[in-house]
Amino acid sequence: MVAQRLALALVLVWLGAGAAAAADVANGRQIVLHGNGHGATPCVACHGADGAGIADVAYPRLAGQQAAYLRKQLHDFRNGLRNSEVMQLFAKALSGAEIRDVAAYYAAQPAHGAHEIADRALIGAGRQLAERGDWDRNLPPCFSCHGPRGVGVGGDFPLLAGQHAQYIEKQLLAWKRGTRDNDPDQLMKTVAQRLGEPDIKGVAAYFASLNPAPAQRITLNDSRPAGGPR
Repeated sequence: MVAQRLALALVLVWLGAGAAAAADVANGRQIVLHGNGHGATPCVACHGADGAGIADVAYPRLAGQQAAYLRKQLHDFRNGLRNSEVMQLFAKALSGAEIRDVAAYYAAQPAHGAHEIADRALIGAGRQLAERGDWDRNLPPCFSCHGPRGVGVGGDFPLLAGQHAQYIEKQLLAWKRGTRDNDPDQLMKTVAQRLGEPDIKGVAAYFASLNPAPAQRITLNDSRPAGGPR
């Protein structure tokens, strides 16, 4: 069943269509650094001008992330499909064009390098799940949706390589507990509910230890309209 749902989700990614409007990266930078002057506060306080985020408080790295994925998350915050009081207020103060611009700005920033993680056994356990899954528990490999080495696929499956382990853990726990559910066809919810705490820590450590490779990203559905409803 999980394999069938994965296949369906990837088909839906392929079917994304429509010409995306050109983004204004300079305007995106202006909003990131200074806000938009009508309610949206600067992004730099939490995510930094370079998109590095803050690991200790699980603010994610945004640099090099799929622009289509960033757009989708901002639309989901704005429409109440993803919970975060701060991000909902920020996204509601942005127009569709401003969402497009901010997403394009962070996507254009160089992806940051891997984190140094001392626990090699933890990374090894996470690598096993990421590369091969665990079919005895009906767990597909993470790579089957997020691409080889977690490079990201289109707007639904983000770049994970080099992401803060704390952030990955937090999101997997949110899906497991049902406090996040804006994933395609509830794939992440299904997977996360089958993961134990050691699994979550291992997967998070493994992806955090990888160097991002934005040149290899798979952008199947980056052409879906940027400003439309999500």
